[in-house]
Amino acid sequence: MNPLALLVEILIIIEVTTKNSEAERYNRKQKEVNVTTQVSVSKVKQFLSHLLEQGKANKIANKRENPLEKKKHQHKLKIKGIQNKNLLKRNQNYFKKPAKKSITDKGDELFKMGNKILQESKSQKQKTEAYTFFTRAADMGNLKAMEKMADALLFGSFGMQNITAAIQLYESLAKEGSYKAQNALGFLSSYGIGMEYDQAKALIYYTFGSAGGSMMSQMILGYRYLSGINVLQNCEVALNHYKKVADYIADKLEKSEGIPVEKVRLTERPENLSSNSEILDWDIYQYYKFLAERGDVQIQVSLGQLHLIGRKGLDQDYSGNAIGLHGLGLLYFHGKGVPVNYGEALKYFQKAAEKGWPNAQFHLGFMYYSGSGVWKDYKLAFKYFYLASQSGQPLAIYYLAEMYATGTGVLRSCRTAVELYKGVCELGHWAEKFLTAYFAYKDGDVDSSLIQYALLAEMGYEVAQSNSAFILESKKAKILGKEKMYPMALLLWNRAAIQGNAFARVKIGDYHYYGYGTKKDYETAATHYSIAADKHHSAQAMFNLAYMYEHGLGIAQDIHLARRLYDMAAQTSPDAHIPVFFALMKLETMHFLQDILFFNQFTTKWKWLKLDSTIGPYWDLLVIGLIVVVLIFLLRNHHR
Repeated sequence: MNPLALLVEILIIIEVTTKNSEAERYNRKQKEVNVTTQVSVSKVKQFLSHLLEQGKANKIANKRENPLEKKKHQHKLKIKGIQNKNLLKRNQNYFKKPAKKSITDKGDELFKMGNKILQESKSQKQKTEAYTFFTRAADMGNLKAMEKMADALLFGSFGMQNITAAIQLYESLAKEGSYKAQNALGFLSSYGIGMEYDQAKALIYYTFGSAGGSMMSQMILGYRYLSGINVLQNCEVALNHYKKVADYIADKLEKSEGIPVEKVRLTERPENLSSNSEILDWDIYQYYKFLAERGDVQIQVSLGQLHLIGRKGLDQDYSGNAIGLHGLGLLYFHGKGVPVNYGEALKYFQKAAEKGWPNAQFHLGFMYYSGSGVWKDYKLAFKYFYLASQSGQPLAIYYLAEMYATGTGVLRSCRTAVELYKGVCELGHWAEKFLTAYFAYKDGDVDSSLIQYALLAEMGYEVAQSNSAFILESKKAKILGKEKMYPMALLLWNRAAIQGNAFARVKIGDYHYYGYGTKKDYETAATHYSIAADKHHSAQAMFNLAYMYEHGLGIAQDIHLARRLYDMAAQTSPDAHIPVFFALMKLETMHFLQDILFFNQFTTKWKWLKLDSTIGPYWDLLVIGLIVVVLIFLLRNHHR
């Protein structure tokens, strides 16, 4: 770590330490923020107090054990007349270690049993059984089991969410050096969930978490330095953090561990939350595809046949044999069942790559990058890595990032390397929370869903940022005060917008237009609508901007530009046709009335008429309503 950066972090730690007493008072107030469904608060507290008391008792017992054992052995040694001090020391250690080791081994054994059941669990009953083992292991002081219990309390696993209890357990674990606890406390501090909202304190927790080995903390720090969130924006520091996580993920991918997870946007399918068949079918296909790409020959043949005959909802695709060609290339490349033959591997990879198979393109790139059976050629390596990356091949993206980070075969670009590394990092096992968060939301467990999306949002996932903001603005969550929800939602919409989410950009405009979580500011609203309209071609933004030009809200009134923007909104999206029709009808009607009044001899009297003060601020909606009534009346008469 840079010495200057370390000094800055130490200074922040000193500043945070001075706030501890204030933070403790705040935490006492927050204890009433307590959400528990199936497991009662009293039981959780009993469990926690039992664990803490057990830990204290063990420490006291250990302290007392030494003098007692010493006296006992000294007495025995005196009787036997043995004065050898080294033998005395060996005997003491012999009697002390077995009991302690026995408890530790039993705790480890229980944790492993619980973990195995949890990984293989297919029912709620099995998951509950797994956590029974974790509870017993935690009772014996097993830190990993205690981490599992704390996570369950935080995320609401099998209906036992209790934020206050989770914090108590995390704080106890943090004192024991748990990097997972450090990361969790940083996350809770960054949102002010159950703890004081303190970004400086969150940064310290993340720093210690990353130093201890937390990949999540590394990723969060990478995102913060990339975006300049409560730290000075620094691409090189972001690169350092993201690379560590990307190396870890790439190693997992090369070992065929981990499966991509679909990230569902709540803003795009709130009406479909009652059904999950689409997601599960897609996940099954993704799973087969993933195994095929990793070299499972049987799955390659099966997937090829599915594409050949067009079954299971897949399009008929006669070029599916590219999978088989790539599979043959893998056999020769790794020497599975045949001798290693890079020449044959190259031939099959080239044939599959010509048919557009991304994994074959990646392996070609890797052969030229590493010089496996061919001369190193970074230009060809870059070409094939780039082609494969366009289809989302994760290892190709990783090696492209490596090339941009080191300037190998391309002009070095820190920003490009970081963006590519970030894409690889987002394939980590933590992405599984997207599915658990989605199903929790679908089942009505809003708090559990929010806490999971919020953690992913903190890690820089744009989809999680917009999903968290969507839940917060619904005001259904109970883990944050209602006064905090709009400001936090605005913050998250802003982060999602910076990452290119057009819907989020429009939302920021809405928040400033109506004054949600911030002061009402028409100029800022118009700025965000303009960005969404120009950069993302958002029909909603065009419509909103047209309305502001029509009425001169935050920008100079311009009827002609308003007309053009309304027309553009209708051309951009079919859904905008009806609202645009009524908006233009209203605009033309009002414009016509203004023209009449301008030439009327009673103009001077009408100049004093202020529609906003006489009819109300929503007089334009009243006019649209009257137009609709007139149209309905005319249509009925026409049919008669």
